[in-house]
Formats: sequence, structure tokens, C-alpha cells
Amino acid sequence: MSNGSSGGKVGLLITTVSGPGVLHQLTGAIARHQGDIRSVSIVEDRPAATRVYFELDLPGLLEALVADLKELPVVRSVELVESLQQIYGKRIIIMGGGAQVGQVALGAISEADRHNIRGEHISIDTIPLVGEQTLASAVRAVRRLTRVRALVLAGSLMGGDIEAAVREVRSDGLLVISLNMAGSVPDAADLVVTDPVQAGVMAVMAVAETAKFTIERLKRRVF
Repeated sequence: MSNGSSGGKVGLLITTVSGPGVLHQLTGAIARHQGDIRSVSIVEDRPAATRVYFELDLPGLLEALVADLKELPVVRSVELVESLQQIYGKRIIIMGGGAQVGQVALGAISEADRHNIRGEHISIDTIPLVGEQTLASAVRAVRRLTRVRALVLAGSLMGGDIEAAVREVRSDGLLVISLNMAGSVPDAADLVVTDPVQAGVMAVMAVAETAKFTIERLKRRVF
């Protein structure tokens, strides 16, 4: 997006002085231009300077917002960047046992590559984890990540508090796919897939706009 354009999604990387009240001043300037902040993160926080990244929907002129931000005493520089949504797009998180995570990732990455070539933006994140509380905490933490469209649970045995966590994130609208494993997690998931490679493929197909696949139209949920 050019400086003189208006409307659409905007990515701003702002370097500021470090100290209390800086974020308040930045968001105040954005609000005065009717900017709707979609996400914000502190990329770097050092005594010398802080870098803050914003993604926002802006109905007004971008050059006017940038000019106002640069006039703030706490701001050192304002850089226009492509949003993470434009670059990395939708995210799929795969967690569980290392071997199973690797196989799910194999299918997901291969399928994502096929769709990304056709204009999609889908990225795959993986983390091997063991232990009921560790996994339950990780599942709940997915709600704090941006751009996540689906979670794949890959393991041999998951239940207890992990099942409760799965039901919680599903109630927030997150798609959860589980391998066909022992434990109660498969009962709580949207979709259960036995083959880990196929689970990765189906996760990508479920979130891709270039795929003619919707879980709601399936007549069964275990494969």
C-alpha cells in the first residue's frame, strides 16, 4: 500500500523510545484516524529503543496517520511493511509426539505448497510436546496466537485436561483435528484421521480457499 492510499489492511513497524505510556500514545494516534487495530506485538524491547508492530484496518489516508505518528515525541521512525497476514497467511499448529508431528507436518507442508503456488498463504508451525498438563496448556495458548485456523493433535495417547482444553478452543471456533489415538481427545475433536500424513493434508484442505473441501459436509468424522 502506498503512502497516499486509503483503506485496507496496513502493517506498521514503529521504533520508539522505551518507557511507560508509549503504547498508549501510539494507539491514541491510530484511534484518531479511525484505525481498527487487528493485532499488536512488541518485536523488540531494549533500554535504548522499542519496536512495536501493528496490523490494522485503516479507512482514512495512510500518509496522514504516518505523519501524525512521526510527530509524536516518543517515535523515532515509522516503517510501512506488508502485514503478516499477507506474507504468512493462515497458520496451522501441529503439536504432540515428535514422530507423529513430523509425519503430520510432511503431509501439511506438501499440501500447503500446492495451494500456496496457486495464490494461498498458509504456514505450518510445529512443536513436539509430551505430558498432559504441558499439552493442555499449549492447546489453550493457541487462542493467544494470531492467524491460527486449525490445530492438529498428533500423538499416541491424549486425554484428561487435554480433552477439556480441546473443547474450550473449539468453542471459540478453532478447527481441531486429532490422530486416531488412545484417550478421549479424539471424541472431542472436529475430525479424527488415522494416517498422520493424511491428517496434515486434510488440515490444509480445510482452511484453504483454493480447496473444495469443508468438514461440515462430511457424513462421517473418523477416517
